[in-house]
Amino acid sequence: MRRVGATFIHDVRVFDGESVAGTGSVEFTDGVVTDVTVGPGPRPRPGKGTQMVDGSGLTLLPGLIDAHTHVFGVPDNLELALAFGVTTELDMFMGPADATRALCELAAGRDDVADLRSAGWLASAPGGHPAVGMPRLPTVAGPGQADAFVAARHEEGAHFLKIMVDDGANHGMSLPALDRATVTALVEAARRRGLVTVAHVSALWSARLALDSGVDVLTHLPLEAPLDDEFAGRLAAGGHAVLPTLTMLEMSAPPPSPAAPVGRTLGEDPRIAGHLPEHARRAIASGREGLCADHPRPEHRFGHALASVAALHRAGVPVLAGSDANQRPDRACPVVHGASLHAELALLVDAGLTPAQALAAATSVPAARFGLHDRGLIAPGRRADLLLVAGNPAEDITHTRSIEAVWRGGVRFDREAYRARVAPASGSATEDTRDGTP
Repeated sequence: MRRVGATFIHDVRVFDGESVAGTGSVEFTDGVVTDVTVGPGPRPRPGKGTQMVDGSGLTLLPGLIDAHTHVFGVPDNLELALAFGVTTELDMFMGPADATRALCELAAGRDDVADLRSAGWLASAPGGHPAVGMPRLPTVAGPGQADAFVAARHEEGAHFLKIMVDDGANHGMSLPALDRATVTALVEAARRRGLVTVAHVSALWSARLALDSGVDVLTHLPLEAPLDDEFAGRLAAGGHAVLPTLTMLEMSAPPPSPAAPVGRTLGEDPRIAGHLPEHARRAIASGREGLCADHPRPEHRFGHALASVAALHRAGVPVLAGSDANQRPDRACPVVHGASLHAELALLVDAGLTPAQALAAATSVPAARFGLHDRGLIAPGRRADLLLVAGNPAEDITHTRSIEAVWRGGVRFDREAYRARVAPASGSATEDTRDGTP
């Protein structure tokens, strides 16, 4: 990462990752926040040569964390994410191990792409989902193989462990799935090595199995029925968290009305469209690949997922923002990197979170859950991964789309140069230039 001089953002509303702290100033140097001053009282005096940024009418947030993505080894996906204020992606399945490690190292050393953490190879049953279509994928045949599997992933550099609890029904198949004893053994082996466990759940039965097995984080939600208050209470009592991926679920469920899913409307929002590559715009508009349920059943309803999030939120279960973005230039998945997290935030608010709680779900909450203690908050000593937007997203969550500037490690990302390079036909939108930088 480049060493950069001091930047001082003044007269800016500060959402610190948990709440709106007030209006004041934030200073950062060499990629680290050095001072945060809000509210009444004396203001710090920036040193000579400090880059000044006028934050009047703007809100400064920690860089967003998309807690569920699939990068597929494509660095361009990380650049697209950064263009929309996502400074960290948590990848839930990628291989082979050497390529995954190399991409994580590349992302760590560059300031023009989002940072990356990855589960590497996920755990699934032999002949199950997705192993049935990937014959070289390592699998787990039973609890006796769990420790060796987790040890191998840990040695390869996995940052957490992804566990598939899925029988293929949402994809029109009947496949073997990991049983409770095997999932429990995987969780225990991961815990011994300090790895957070994340379970892909596809239905009520798999959500129950994951909870009974002690998995730390459940990702996705059942579409056939909502989780009830008893289940939500068990999650809360056990200290578990949930990553709903509402954007993906809305795309996968049968449409309840002629209205387009929130994620499908991103390409029509001028705050988003101008920085989307053409392949991403096409995928958002009509792509059907990579959905988590491509054979939906009559009982599937997106409203069930919204009701589940509401129940989880009432019970005090930490809810994390993750889009399940898995689009790439040759794969027309409608959930795209960066942009789709803004749809996820809007859907979390639709489910009952306040805008400020949705912002926390994409900043401080995933940072704490996945041990990313250097980010997720705007505070002295934290990374200067920052997002500056017009308006107040703690009141109107869609204001996260009105991006004025993005910094990764204290280095400002040139969004206008990115737009001109990847989306030259999108118009002449320009960034705010009140501070004299592009």
